[in-house]
Amino acid sequence: MEIIKTRRVLKTTVIYALLIFFACLLMFPFFWLISSSLKLDRDVFSIPVQWLPNPPVWRNYLNIWTRIPLLRYLQNTAKLTLIVTFLQLLTSSFAAYAFSKLRFPGRNFLFLAYVATIAVPWQVYMVPQFIMFRTMGLVNTHMAIIILQAFTAFGVFLMKQFYDTIPDELIEAARIDGMSEYGIWRRIMLPLSKPALATLTIFTFVFTWNDFLGPRLYLSSQPLWTIQLGMRQFIGMHSSEFGLIMAISVVSLIPILIVFFALQRFFVQGIASSGIKG
Repeated sequence: MEIIKTRRVLKTTVIYALLIFFACLLMFPFFWLISSSLKLDRDVFSIPVQWLPNPPVWRNYLNIWTRIPLLRYLQNTAKLTLIVTFLQLLTSSFAAYAFSKLRFPGRNFLFLAYVATIAVPWQVYMVPQFIMFRTMGLVNTHMAIIILQAFTAFGVFLMKQFYDTIPDELIEAARIDGMSEYGIWRRIMLPLSKPALATLTIFTFVFTWNDFLGPRLYLSSQPLWTIQLGMRQFIGMHSSEFGLIMAISVVSLIPILIVFFALQRFFVQGIASSGIKG
């Protein structure tokens, strides 16, 4: 019995040691990024690596705000990301409810056809889509990015997978009590789907915040630029000032980290319950 217990403890120790090792390996670039953002340019690529800058160059984080209109870029990105995330949560959850709990002709075909669009890269229809938006007068406006990303087949698929786990008997009971479909969606489905909503929020927020190609294609006026376009401009202007480049990269990562850590307790549960696996 003691031998079995000892083997179990040894196995657990080895597993945790490997997990910690790989976690440190994955975190290595982030540690280096933060460390480099607090160094002089000549010290960023010095060997051996100085992990704790002495002294830390805090002025890197002050200078980036004066070299480009960084605050405006962050405001534009936050505006687009929040609006797109809200619309994706609304449209995906609403469409997923229809595909999961309503019965209508052609439901399965429509769902498969819609989800199949995930397999089509955006680059395939990027040009005709741009021509259509230009005809509508939406080029060089934030509305183009919002419309472009407000609907997602992936979000509908993820939410439907979660809704399928909710018993149909619960929905039928609500209908018998006289509740409308809108009421069932708002009062029953949404409160029960917090893990899936949190998962979709993280995916949507990260994708929209980091999107470069969409804003690069549709936003030509500098006052409308997002943080990714601003960073590209900054790197072009200050290609040799590595400390500043690392500092602006850290600033662009902060909102993503805040959202992830705020919702991470729902994230794993949402992935497991919706059946999405990497």
